[in-house]
Amino acid sequence: MEKVKNIIFDYGNVIFEINFKRTQAALIQLGITDAEHFFAHKNHNPLFDDFEIGGITPAEFRAGIRAAAANSALTDAQIDEAWNSLLIGVSAQNHDVLLTVKEKYRTFLLSNNNEIHYNWIVNYLQKEFGLDNYNQHFEKAYFSQQMRLRKPNTNIFEQVIKENNLNPAETLFIDDSPQHIEGAKKAGLHALLMDVHPEKLADFLKQHGII
Repeated sequence: MEKVKNIIFDYGNVIFEINFKRTQAALIQLGITDAEHFFAHKNHNPLFDDFEIGGITPAEFRAGIRAAAANSALTDAQIDEAWNSLLIGVSAQNHDVLLTVKEKYRTFLLSNNNEIHYNWIVNYLQKEFGLDNYNQHFEKAYFSQQMRLRKPNTNIFEQVIKENNLNPAETLFIDDSPQHIEGAKKAGLHALLMDVHPEKLADFLKQHGII
């Protein structure tokens, strides 16, 4: 891709597969009847935004789920299992693709995440791939709960730009959420909407002349 020197990748459904419908079904099993509105790709209860910016603890998040389900007897394990049902996995091929992209561009990861999901992912990467983190795949990985910011707000993009001395005109952002794409554009970044399954990441990057 001409003029682009830096690429910022989203994680969920760009690199790592996630499934909102599985989590909606799991939340229904917990007793949350309006799960499709309570937790969805584009819109959801403020509880999730608060958790993604580290504004509440895992214990407070679980308390919010119990309140929404009107069931104080739900255990931490039941809630965590339902919440983590969102997370499917990542192919080793995508890790190889990221290393290939890193040879040509400065690359970064920018993910709306939360403590419960983050811990599950770290454990998964260790068990499946022997990885402790993504340090070898990106120049730096950013997670919303650690930054106290989240996409699509422009300030999260501006922080990544500032900390790494990036020129927005030379920087591409790739995400599967249209609202995040718009936030990136407001921050002056180029942006591509990932509209294929994450296992097709290599094909998507080739299609757009990135690799």
